[in-house]
Parts: sequence; C-alpha cells; structure tokens
Amino acid sequence: MTEANKNLLLRVASAAVLAPVAVYATWRGELVFAGLCAAAAALAAAELVRMLVPLGLPELYGVAVAGLFPLAPWAAGGDYPVWAPVGLAFAAIGLLVLHVFRTDIAEVPRRASAVALAWIYVGPIVATVVSLRLRFGTGWVILALAMAFVNDTLAYFAGRFLGRHKMFARISPKKTWEGFAGGVAGSVLAALVVRLLDFTGDLGTLTMAGTVALALGAAVLGPLGDLAESMLKRAAGVKDSGRTIPGHGGLLDRIDALMFVAPWVWVYAAYLR
Repeated sequence: MTEANKNLLLRVASAAVLAPVAVYATWRGELVFAGLCAAAAALAAAELVRMLVPLGLPELYGVAVAGLFPLAPWAAGGDYPVWAPVGLAFAAIGLLVLHVFRTDIAEVPRRASAVALAWIYVGPIVATVVSLRLRFGTGWVILALAMAFVNDTLAYFAGRFLGRHKMFARISPKKTWEGFAGGVAGSVLAALVVRLLDFTGDLGTLTMAGTVALALGAAVLGPLGDLAESMLKRAAGVKDSGRTIPGHGGLLDRIDALMFVAPWVWVYAAYLR
C-alpha cells in the first residue's frame, strides 16, 4: 500500500470516529456542546502557540484562557456576556504579570504575541460556533460543518486526481484551482442536502437560492481559512500543527476551514432572523 493510500485510510478512519462525536454533542447542545468546543479551542490554541514558541507557564495560562472563550456564550445564553471585555482585560493583565517573572525578557514580546494570536484567532472564532448552536439551532451548526468538511474532502480528491494549476504555491504547494473547484461543488452539494433534509427544522427561513449563496461564501472562506493556517505553519517551519488526529495532523489542521466558515454562517443566520 502506498503512503498516500495509507494516509487516506487514516483520514477516513479518524473522520468515522470523530464525526459521530461532533454530531452527538451538537444535538445535545448546552454545556455538552460548549464543553467540547472549549476543549477544542484549548487544544487548537496549544497547537498554535507551540508552533511559534516553547510552552511555558505563561503560554499554558494563555491556552487555558483560550479554552474559556466558548464557555462565555453558553454562560450568557447565546451571546457574549457584557463582562467579556473586562474579563479579557484581566486575562491580558495576568499574562503580562506572569511574564514579569521571566529572565529572558527579550523574548516576552514574541511569546506574548503568540498567546494573543491564539486569543484572537482561536478563542472567539470557536465561540462563534457555540453561539450559532445556542441562538439559531442545531441545523445551522450541521450546515456549517457539512459545508466546511465536504468542501475539504472533495477539494482533496479533485486536487489529487485532477490538480494541475497551483493556487498559492508559496504557502500551500499542493493546493490547485481544480481542487478549489471541487471544493466549491462540495460546499454547494452539502448545503443543499442539509437544507433539503432539515431534520431539526431550524433552516425553514433559508431558501434554495439563499442556500447556494451561503454555500458559495463558505466555498471561498473555507479555503482561505486553510491557507491562513498553512501560512502560519510555513512561517513556523512545520508540516502539521500537531499529531492529534491520525491522518489529519493536528486539530487546528482539521478545523481551520470551519473557523472561517462559522462566522459567515452566523452572520447569514442573524440576517435571516
């Protein structure tokens, strides 16, 4: 068996295990879903920070704070609580105070910036998924998941078998325009199927034309999320963000597209409501 086929089998097996967990937590909602997202945010933040700087006490503190972001919408019933900005202010104070005790003060700006990037990039975006579930329902989260992951899957196969023209070789050498086209088809197909089935009844205000428009936006934002994370990995000189998921690399490698798609779906759902 070739290395590529072995990796494909690992990807499929990992997806078969993780997908039911994600669907179950989404269906349960409330603290089960928020807790899963909090754990995901902490793990993704740890992978991001570890790519950029060594993990010490201030960095682990920053990872813990990133994991708290998704719990804030749950605590406030779907939106960020009014005290969230003050909470972030105290978190920043705590981060800088921990750095006061470092001996290598020349490294403080770089290390603190890595944590701040995790707070901006990981925490609030994963929290958007929690808010999407609490404010608009299970169906919208399933829609976001389907558009992001089916896009990634069909882009992978289209790029593998048909890819000829590179997109951004300096950032992601394997990405091709043929793969992008396959991903667009995947997003649209996934969105239409989820909308037609609509098991939860949450998508009643979403027309078929609106579904296609939503999917086209996701088809652009998903690959951009992938490219953004690839840019960070290339800057850090690593191939994967981690080794958490066999065949996929780190968790951040798996959810990078979803992290750009989820805020777009949230805005679309809020507009329709």
